[in-house]
Amino acid sequence: MNSISTNTDIRIAGAPISWGVCEVPGWGYQIAPDRVLTEMRDAGLTATEVGPEGFLPSDPNELAATLDTFGLKSVGGFAPVLLHEEDHDPVPGIAPLLDAFIASRAEVLVLAAATGSEGYDSRPDLDDAQWNTLLRNLDRLGAAAAERGIRAVLHPHIGTMVEKRDEVYRVLDGSTIPLCLDTGHLLIGGTDPLELVQAHSSRIAHAHLKDVDAALAARVQSGELTYTEAVAQGMYTPLGTGDAHIGTVVNELLDAGFDGWFVLEQDTILDAEPTDAGPVTDVIASVAYLRSVVDARVASTV
Repeated sequence: MNSISTNTDIRIAGAPISWGVCEVPGWGYQIAPDRVLTEMRDAGLTATEVGPEGFLPSDPNELAATLDTFGLKSVGGFAPVLLHEEDHDPVPGIAPLLDAFIASRAEVLVLAAATGSEGYDSRPDLDDAQWNTLLRNLDRLGAAAAERGIRAVLHPHIGTMVEKRDEVYRVLDGSTIPLCLDTGHLLIGGTDPLELVQAHSSRIAHAHLKDVDAALAARVQSGELTYTEAVAQGMYTPLGTGDAHIGTVVNELLDAGFDGWFVLEQDTILDAEPTDAGPVTDVIASVAYLRSVVDARVASTV
């Protein structure tokens, strides 16, 4: 499938978080699904991650029908899952998600190593036993998803148990699960996305593209701002306007044979229903930038 250009097979999707729709209580104003899906379609996107529980219909057939109304398909979705507690088995909990993804013809379960608390502004430290449990559960979840024909990936994410560079590499060394390359969360957590692609492209099966204001990211790293505060101040910028070297990362992934989804996902926080164009302006700019990267790539081969 081709969302951007008829002469390349790159696959590009949207995500409701680019419109401020998020699972975190108190995150901000939540735009209604009809507006989000209409604006996705009008921005030239043909697929989306499904967003937080309750945003779109939970019934798989109703979900597929709703998306079809807007000319969209389901890529899959984000699922924070508790992985590090020995007495908690996360495998049964993903069964309903897998059922929904199969019925709606989605492909990817994007896991995050949840802390057990709400939000992404603080987290505990794990001991070695908890790390062993987390790594073991990642492989179990990957296998459970694969049995159903769904690809599970781990999303390193600020405010989860896999945030920092050494934690990302501990997952790479201690499990077999593929990664979701989130250029924003990796950069803020201290991992160079480009370095990760160059060293471990074979472990990257899904991508969330975010561009980042490095000055605001540094204030999160230093503890001066929480993640939520930095998002509210505009830490994520349209693709090509920040410091994440998006064009180079995309080209490196494609050079390595990446055939997964590129999800345009730039977290935003809204105070109220936009009275102007709102977040779609940045989405349109990001689609245009990614189109320019793809078109330049194609032109260079002619």
